[in-house]
Amino acid sequence: MNHWLLKTEPSTFSWSDLVRDKIGHWDGVRNYQARNNLRAMKKGDLVFIYHSIEGKCLIGIAKVVREAYQDVSAKEGDWSMVDIEPVEKMAREITLHEIKTNPDLRAMVLVNNSRLSVQPVTDQAWKICLKMAKTAL
Repeated sequence: MNHWLLKTEPSTFSWSDLVRDKIGHWDGVRNYQARNNLRAMKKGDLVFIYHSIEGKCLIGIAKVVREAYQDVSAKEGDWSMVDIEPVEKMAREITLHEIKTNPDLRAMVLVNNSRLSVQPVTDQAWKICLKMAKTAL
């Protein structure tokens, strides 16, 4: 199993929206590196949901329930989307500041390429973030 981080602006699609909808169609990604990360996701992979712009924090954990397929929102081009479902809200949200100031997370993609909307998360970083969030899976 691999781990990922998906960034979203809560005013566009929030953790609460995912919980309400039960299944989220992660579409609209228009960056080739992020698209390739979507395509690398496998059914059952776990994902951190990160609120960007407002909040700037890890807020919840979701699971990939449908692997990459053609993004229905794309008017042109070869873009992909995945479907995810909520697993658990973090017991404690982890702020970007906390992540950036934790020396054990200095190699995390979020710290070094915060604009990338779909990011891999190493097993070590995943475990550290769960511990910081007081969340056990």
